[in-house]
Amino acid sequence: MRLNIGNAALLSSVLIAAGCSTVPPPQLPDSVDSAPTRLLDPDAIRDAVPRWEPRSRYGNPDSYEVFGKRYNVMQESRGYRERGIASWYGTKFHGRYTSNREPYDMYAMTAAHTSLPLPTFVKVNNLQNGRSIVVRVNDRGPFHNNRIIDLSYAAATKLGILGKGTGLVEVIAIDTRQSYAVDETKPEQERTVQASLSTPEQPTKPLSASPDMFIQVGAFSNRYNADRLRQQLQHKLEQPVRIHESQSLGQEFFRVQVGPLNDIEQSDEVARKLAQLGVDQTHIVIE
Repeated sequence: MRLNIGNAALLSSVLIAAGCSTVPPPQLPDSVDSAPTRLLDPDAIRDAVPRWEPRSRYGNPDSYEVFGKRYNVMQESRGYRERGIASWYGTKFHGRYTSNREPYDMYAMTAAHTSLPLPTFVKVNNLQNGRSIVVRVNDRGPFHNNRIIDLSYAAATKLGILGKGTGLVEVIAIDTRQSYAVDETKPEQERTVQASLSTPEQPTKPLSASPDMFIQVGAFSNRYNADRLRQQLQHKLEQPVRIHESQSLGQEFFRVQVGPLNDIEQSDEVARKLAQLGVDQTHIVIE
């Protein structure tokens, strides 16, 4: 089983950087993270129910640093929508503090994110199997390159990424200031949350098609600079490198992207090669 690096293994760094505790964080075990022996039925797992909550006292610094990389925490989640790779964490951290000082419960529908304010409710769409879940973000992580969200064991089970350990997803923040409803006409175990997303959903590719995945290594307003980086990487990588043109706020950008890539394992391999070349500020693009 392929497991993520785990956000909680780095919890002491986050808590200290965030200045959110005056007592030393608990010692974490040296064992490898894993799934529990108790298996869950994905169809019986209920989504988290979105509700308004005040911003957590802990885990919301303006910024914090892990492994030499600085992360900025958003002031609000409204409008957040991102595609990327999801991972999960399990037994190693069960019962230990999350970044907002709640015990981590691997059987709860929770997640970790590097920059969303705590807590935030998000909808996570699996771009490969069509499943969707709603989780409550109450932790920081994952700090593995090119991962955008770390799911609890229960959430990973319901979303269908438990076996592989990772999956291609779309994460959309839920605006808890707007009304939401639970379908009371269905049995309790089948109820789904009808929530107001902070940004409208858009059609995705047919579920039978595998999304195209790229690693973006830079964005330039000057085409010459983008071409120069593309040529440099093309000589050193065994993957195609493209320039994707786009506009934002009337400004034209030239985005240098490696791919398309076949799967997450290949993207991890390419990311390692890029890091060896000194290119470590990358992110996944899914089309």
